[in-house]
Amino acid sequence: MAPVAEVQPLGAISPGPRVLLPRIGALSGIKRQRRPAEWPATLGRLGSLEIRLATSAAEIRRAQRLRYKIFYEEMSAAAGLVSLITQRDLDEFDPICDHLLVFDKTSAGSPANVAVATCRLLRQDVAERRGRFYTAGEYRLAELIDRHRALRFLELGRSCVLRPYRGKRTVELLWHGIWSYAVRHGIDVLVGCASFEGTDPDQLALPLSYLHHYASAPRAWRLGAQPPRYIEMNRLPKRAVDIKAALAELPPLIKGYLRLGAYVGHGAVIDRKFGTTDVAIVLPVAAINTRYIQHFGPAAGRYAA
Repeated sequence: MAPVAEVQPLGAISPGPRVLLPRIGALSGIKRQRRPAEWPATLGRLGSLEIRLATSAAEIRRAQRLRYKIFYEEMSAAAGLVSLITQRDLDEFDPICDHLLVFDKTSAGSPANVAVATCRLLRQDVAERRGRFYTAGEYRLAELIDRHRALRFLELGRSCVLRPYRGKRTVELLWHGIWSYAVRHGIDVLVGCASFEGTDPDQLALPLSYLHHYASAPRAWRLGAQPPRYIEMNRLPKRAVDIKAALAELPPLIKGYLRLGAYVGHGAVIDRKFGTTDVAIVLPVAAINTRYIQHFGPAAGRYAA
């Protein structure tokens, strides 16, 4: 395995200058991930869809190509030279993360079927050994972790779903895979960033205000934006928020977080590279709506293969 680029201490505000060297690991040093022997090859199935962990560099590259298609071709992310050449979304975190992939087993394409959704997973023990969480570049994650040192955190990132599959079934299976992974690793808290397309918060005043008034994290779980990047979410008074209209403007993944019982952090962040407005998501496992625990099963057995 090629060496992974060094990253900054946990809680650092930003990863430092953008250079090509930190991407060497993501290009050529992606590890061959090994699934624990007691884990099934497939984490779950729902109709023609199947979810599993990537276990080869080739599968991780498939996740990166899917991310590129969605973030750079469909959305407005600004691709750097490496991404343009490789047609992949990649960074120095990819080699240290686990990667969930949802495949459509009936789609035409390669014998391994078509990847239609992905999510990147970074456990706290790995992040602390290697330097930091990705989310720490936008939010004061170290403060939240310090308040809950007895708990184990899992960061969710780079979540995306191919447009024709952005419905309940795909998101449900993606969540089943995340829950299965969290159960097997004894995770207590899920964190990460979720995104709206666009970088003008005034255009997102309704959904941001809805999240501020109806989904803000209580003080114990407050996750604040890094001060230099803080964008006010309280843009409309509560009485002016049309709840039905606001919910219609929420991306499916954010709706999925909220249904599970997630909280939203304090302040949004503009991500110019990806052309998005990000909000922090905090989901303590103890706060997950019990009907979803019952639905997926306490041991994540509902869609188990």
